[in-house]
Amino acid sequence: MLLESVVRDLDFTIVKGNLDVKVESIAYDSREAKNNSLFIAISGFVVDGHDFITKAIQKGSTVIVVEKDIQIDSDITVLKVPDTRDAMALIGANFYHNPTKDFNLIGITGTNGKTSTTYFIKSIFEQAKRSIGLIGTIGTVINNNVTKNKNTTPESLDLQKIFADMVEAKSDNCIMEVSSHALSLKRVAHSSFNMGIYTNLTPDHLELHNTMEEYFEAKAMLFDLTSDYNIVNADDEYGQKLMKRIEKYDTELITYGIDTKAEIYATNINYSFEHTTFTVQTPKGKFDVKVNLPGKIYVYNSLAAIACAYCAGIEVKDIQAGIRNVEGIKGRLEVIYKEDDYRIVVDFAHTEDSLEKALTTLRPYTKGKIILVFGVYAPGDKRGLSKRRSMGKVAAKYADFSVVTSDNPKEYDPNLIIDEISESIDEETSSYNKVLDREEAIKFAIDISEKGDTILIAGKGHETAQIIGKEEIPFNETEIVEDFMNQRAKTRERAR
Repeated sequence: MLLESVVRDLDFTIVKGNLDVKVESIAYDSREAKNNSLFIAISGFVVDGHDFITKAIQKGSTVIVVEKDIQIDSDITVLKVPDTRDAMALIGANFYHNPTKDFNLIGITGTNGKTSTTYFIKSIFEQAKRSIGLIGTIGTVINNNVTKNKNTTPESLDLQKIFADMVEAKSDNCIMEVSSHALSLKRVAHSSFNMGIYTNLTPDHLELHNTMEEYFEAKAMLFDLTSDYNIVNADDEYGQKLMKRIEKYDTELITYGIDTKAEIYATNINYSFEHTTFTVQTPKGKFDVKVNLPGKIYVYNSLAAIACAYCAGIEVKDIQAGIRNVEGIKGRLEVIYKEDDYRIVVDFAHTEDSLEKALTTLRPYTKGKIILVFGVYAPGDKRGLSKRRSMGKVAAKYADFSVVTSDNPKEYDPNLIIDEISESIDEETSSYNKVLDREEAIKFAIDISEKGDTILIAGKGHETAQIIGKEEIPFNETEIVEDFMNQRAKTRERAR
């Protein structure tokens, strides 16, 4: 493709060279640069792409896009733009022929509930025989083939490539989780969203956004990008704020909820650990729904999916079957061991709100104690301390005993993190223990548990690795539990 087409509609200045250049590939990592590639210099949090321009040229890049004043002596084309992140999103869309204009793109944002909502939507659309791809925390799904993503929402260039792959695979729809990072860092800029879905907003990612207001503003950006429908949780405080912000948009606003007046809402809710049933009321009538997951949070998530399907004109029978067909979601209140009324459950809960919801959901179905195994990843400054203290308070209030351990400490001191969480718990109760090694913490929780207890292992959910320092170490909680329980069973058998 000629550079002139690649930079169509881009605000740029030609520093040197011309636009009559062939571009065969695009890279923002100099290691991915090739002959006749265009290299975009991104100013990152840790490294600056402008420092790797020489390396990209050595590997064959003939076009360089910068946002800083850089002296480049090579006989190549150099373009300067106001913002290379925004430029990369537009360049990627142009290079892959604007794939989001060729299918129905649904974006979902919020602190909690994004993953399960995407899976409900995917199931409903498939039940209605509508092809759909998925991009989110668990990975990218195209024709039911799953590939892992580095981020919940990939970088804009990678994202446009995924969209192009979906077009090639003849997906008519795409449901994707849109993180606040992705919105702030313009990963979804220049993508055409047909629908935007908002779940809720609770404290998280304040190391990037500083305040809840900044966090809200980041999430709200999605609803500036939609063309057809904006779907909002009317029960959420920030959802109400979002509704006021977007009610005058041309995009149609559809609300859902349980406690607040909304277009789509649930009544006659009946909870059990195996499933939840309710009646959903819509402007076109009511119908019954069965969700094979426990708790109020999954009523909300299924309502969001139902609202999406309603806007898409999907029939009631397909909505009902689609929700019912989701037997469980990896790492979301997933029971990985059960013996009579004794359970071991893993959940991705990694915020104070999601941890509280997981614990309060399990409480009515636990005859004995709830034993919580958890850690917190948060930066080592005051914002990180606030999150650690808040989650410690939730553990103290809602768990009978807590085992405080490591999550993904990365380059922070795990002992300091554990100590700060424990200090917060200790202000309320002495029913906790500190175990640095997460595997040993899980085994300790099992050893002190009794018949009728529920063990909740929170924070990692579907993840199968732990990040300590700069190293990503394989860590599968399901396998750890299964192996340990098998060893215990063998030990007991030998003792008979």
